[in-house]
Amino acid sequence: MNISGTSHYEPIYGFSRAVLVEDRIIVAGTAPIWPDGEIDPDPAAQARRCIEIMVAAVSEAGGSVEDVVRTRMFITDQADADAIGRAHGEVFDEIRPASTMVVVAGLLDPRWKIEMELEAVLTG
Repeated sequence: MNISGTSHYEPIYGFSRAVLVEDRIIVAGTAPIWPDGEIDPDPAAQARRCIEIMVAAVSEAGGSVEDVVRTRMFITDQADADAIGRAHGEVFDEIRPASTMVVVAGLLDPRWKIEMELEAVLTG
């Protein structure tokens, strides 16, 4: 089952926000874009927005934040790692999924300080 999001890139680049395969939900790379297209310059706010979008996709696929088993964070500035990590911890401090944070040279839009991926396993 494919879950569509609001990214204008989905139909152009041929991807879904998330895919449900048996008991696994795999969420694609998610950027910190608000519904009006704006990008908050704050790295923690960007991380929170990515998580909000991803958790909504997990919910649409029948899961919840408690089902999250893996997150990946691609960040553009090592100096933002603590703010982004703390924002991640606001949601996942009790769940504690396997997680990776990697500093990359750049993302598709230079305003993005983070792009995230997520995987969940339905346990209910």
